[in-house]
Amino acid sequence: MSVWDEKHEELEHYEFRMGVARGRLAVALDSLTDALTMVGQHGVYCRSARQPGMPAMDIQIVMKGITNAKELIASVMEEIRRGNQNEES
Repeated sequence: MSVWDEKHEELEHYEFRMGVARGRLAVALDSLTDALTMVGQHGVYCRSARQPGMPAMDIQIVMKGITNAKELIASVMEEIRRGNQNEES
C-alpha cells in the first residue's frame, strides 16, 4: 500500500489546515515521530555493552538520524509559514 493510500485521511486533514507542502511535511514528521518511538522502545531492550544505561550504538545512530530529519523538516515548515505570512502582508 502506498503512502498516498495509507495516509490519505491524515494527508487530507493536514493539507487542508496547512496547505499542501506544509501538510505533507507534517505527515512526514508524524511518521518520523512514530518511527522514533518504535526505535526508542527497541532501545530499552538492546543496551550497549560499552555504555551501560544507553541503547546499543546502532540504535543511537538511527535515533540521531531520525531526530535530525525531524529538525530539518520542522525548519522547512517554519520557512514556508514565514514565506506565506510575508506574501499576505
